[in-house]
Amino acid sequence: MTDAAKATAAIPPKSTPSVSPATSPLPSPGPGEQSPAPARSSRTGGALVVGGAGCLSLTAVFISLADVGAGTAAFLRCAIALAVLLPLALYERRRHLSFPRRLRGPALLAGVFLGIDYVMWTVSILDVGAAVATVLLNIQVIAFPLLARVLGGHRIPRRFAYASPLMLAGLALAAGLLDHSDQARHPLRGALLGLSAGVAYAAYLYLIRLCGVASPQHSVTPVFLSTLAAAATSGVLALFTTGLTLAVPLASWGWLIALALLGQVAAWILIGRGTSRVTPNAAAALLLLQPIMAVVCAMLLLGETPTALQLAGCAVVVAAVWFAGHTPARRRNPRTP
Repeated sequence: MTDAAKATAAIPPKSTPSVSPATSPLPSPGPGEQSPAPARSSRTGGALVVGGAGCLSLTAVFISLADVGAGTAAFLRCAIALAVLLPLALYERRRHLSFPRRLRGPALLAGVFLGIDYVMWTVSILDVGAAVATVLLNIQVIAFPLLARVLGGHRIPRRFAYASPLMLAGLALAAGLLDHSDQARHPLRGALLGLSAGVAYAAYLYLIRLCGVASPQHSVTPVFLSTLAAAATSGVLALFTTGLTLAVPLASWGWLIALALLGQVAAWILIGRGTSRVTPNAAAALLLLQPIMAVVCAMLLLGETPTALQLAGCAVVVAAVWFAGHTPARRRNPRTP
């Protein structure tokens, strides 16, 4: 070996600096999840979540304008959407092969929770109004950290504990417990149903996110399976509770079709694709735009006039949920190069 070759061999190879999990800008995956790609935290994912939240904000308006029973609206919302989701799921299967078997169970279970959510939330809309019911539904942003802690072992931030009392106070105001509105038929029952629907909604989001992270190339199939299970669940619940009828006026069918296309197909596909590209905290904060847009839509399209205390309660709920779900950026150490 020549002297030049010896000198070259003596130089140690450059090592690639490693990034520890604590300093990585990407969220740490939970049990059974794949590490998200950097592109998923882009602004595109945030725009998709905002678009899905906008579609969901119109659902309460469509349900009120359809003027059908709660169970009927929940069942037909899913049944009509299946006619659109089925060909889309078949096309997705041809492009990306079959949806993994191990994820079909969580997707179907998510649909069961979604069907329960639909029936309870629709009754809540008829009890307390579209705007207030939508705000109550967003207890899911608080319920999600609890589910992630119990099922996924994720740490609950201290901000959640700080915001809980304020959250409960805001919910009491939004439910009209201190100022009974003439438009609220059953304020207490509507508040309880709205909160229960929010917990079921959180379970759906948790399970559907597991499917999206584990198989990001499938964005339609999880929505199709969950919608199928939601249709069966809501239909059975409607038979034993609010009743189920297909004798719907022609004008109501138009609003129900709009509800299915925007509030079911478009909303959940956009949210499913978006939440897998951003962190859970960012997705939760962006979904808080839904109740704000719902209040505006209900006032403009339905002529609803919530009381001053109810509006104040809505504002408190939105602020508290945002505070609980928001993770502040860590300050960079000036000594760190």
